[in-house]
Amino acid sequence: MRDEVQDYYGRQLTGSADLQTTACCDQAPPEHLKPLLAKLHDEVVTRYYGCGLVAPAALEGMRILDLGSGSGRDVYLLAALVGETGEVVGVDMTDEQLAVARRHQDYHREVFGFAESNVRFLKGYIEELDALDLAPASFDIVISNCVINLSTDKAKVIGDVKRLLKPGGEFYFSDVYADRRIPSPLATDPVLYGECLAGALYWNDFENLARQCGFGDPRLVESRRLGIDNRAIEEKLGNIRFYSATYRLFNIDGLEPACEDYGQAVIYKGTLADAPHGFTLDSHHHIETGRVFPVCGNTWRMLADSRFAPHFQFIGDFETHYGIFEGCGTALPFAEGAASTASTGGCC
Repeated sequence: MRDEVQDYYGRQLTGSADLQTTACCDQAPPEHLKPLLAKLHDEVVTRYYGCGLVAPAALEGMRILDLGSGSGRDVYLLAALVGETGEVVGVDMTDEQLAVARRHQDYHREVFGFAESNVRFLKGYIEELDALDLAPASFDIVISNCVINLSTDKAKVIGDVKRLLKPGGEFYFSDVYADRRIPSPLATDPVLYGECLAGALYWNDFENLARQCGFGDPRLVESRRLGIDNRAIEEKLGNIRFYSATYRLFNIDGLEPACEDYGQAVIYKGTLADAPHGFTLDSHHHIETGRVFPVCGNTWRMLADSRFAPHFQFIGDFETHYGIFEGCGTALPFAEGAASTASTGGCC
């Protein structure tokens, strides 16, 4: 199947218009990213196949790894955001896509006004990151955009990400998920696989796998129901529903399996450049600037033990346990319509 995917993205597709469904299609970017996206080379943008946005906040000076970097669109976008003191490394297995990305390295350096390029591209398989010259605990952030579903060994990928992240770093990525497990006959269909559908994990299997790989308490940032827009493929898929979802997994050991209440709270200072009025951690946590916001122990640690710590005031400790935050369930978490929005209070 890996050879099939390599052929599909390297030779069969020449641009996003060649896709047979709309599953691997991007959503509208936020306003603050539009000027940077407008600076990217047309060929890089045309050969981009993504399903979400992978540009979290507070990236200045960060070292980022992009899994399945393709034509380099996300690499170059993030390169502008990390600045000259940061670095973005892209890994891809497809020669044709790597050629596009490398061809425009100097173009983007000049566009961003950098003295030297702050990106590099490596050929490799995301299931074999340990075969590349990547030091353990050397990245602040690992991102991926609609690529993990194409992997035939997702546990290996997630485990390697955990190994490569610094303590407090995060895996912030978008991918396609299903509301149930994909039947075996469909899971080996090369077109469905290349269209990011057949390899999609059942969402609950993904969350359990993430925990097994050492990422406690996976957080869903946003999600949207995907249309297929291809009658023949829709008939083949039947009642299976697909979603584009962005998750963030923090490399913080000792996170608890559930949301536990220690009487803690945080206050967001409003100091992140593109979030002066509030900070969105995930789909349940939009923290308004200046507001005392009650949080569970896991959320407190995700903010206190990560790059976000300087932007918050922290209230409380772990001395007294008050039980569990009510409302945490295991129902399908994804939005049925447009991108889900964050709530304004409580932990879950």
